[in-house]
This record gives sequence, structure tokens and C-alpha cells, in this order.
Amino acid sequence: QVQLVESGGGLVQAGGSLRLSCAASGRTLSSYAMGWFRQAPGKEREFVAAINWSGGRSNYVDSVKGRFTISRDNVKNTVSLQMNSLKPEDTAVYYCAASTRWNTVDPVGFNYWGQGTQVTVSS
Repeated sequence: QVQLVESGGGLVQAGGSLRLSCAASGRTLSSYAMGWFRQAPGKEREFVAAINWSGGRSNYVDSVKGRFTISRDNVKNTVSLQMNSLKPEDTAVYYCAASTRWNTVDPVGFNYWGQGTQVTVSS
């Protein structure tokens, strides 16, 4: 079992930045590809970014490319999402998730989830 806890969400003005962190316990994250998803009110959960086991490969949804950066520290057992140039449409609850498979963007492909952290971007 892997327990994931997100932090770093909050309220920010459009154009601002936030850094989300995901801390894991129970097992080492180095065995998992890691992803970030988000869910806005009334919408389905959406893939945002993923990173492979070593951190050498990453994948992003088109809407965040060039603005968001996913990274991981397998020693500290953490995954981060640096979010720059935030837009009101980035407002959502952001979830950290772990998968035994790489390069899946379907939430069904992720085995473990955090409880989420709220990100609100004001215009």
C-alpha cells in the first residue's frame, strides 16, 4: 500500500505560481510512475502530467505544456508539480496518483490516490 498526501494548494491570482507537493509513505515511490490529475466542479477528472520511475521522461496535457513542470525525488519519496502562469481555468482539486504502468493518462490506470488539494486561480 502507498499513502499519498498532497500539499501546496491555495488561492493565487492569474499569472501567478504555485508548487504542489505529494509525499508518499508505506512504500518507495521509485517503483511507480507518478501523475497529477485535476477535477473541476461538474467535470471529469483530467490528466495533467506524469513522470516515469527515474524521472527521465514526462508527459503533459496540451493545456499545461510550457507552464507546468512535474518532478520527483525518489530519495525524499516526493513528487512535485510546479505551476507557473496560472489561469482561472486551472482552478480545480489536484490529485497525486501512483501507477505501476508508464504512459497511461487514464485515471483507471493509477493504483493509489491522494486526497487532493484545492487550487483556485482568480482573474
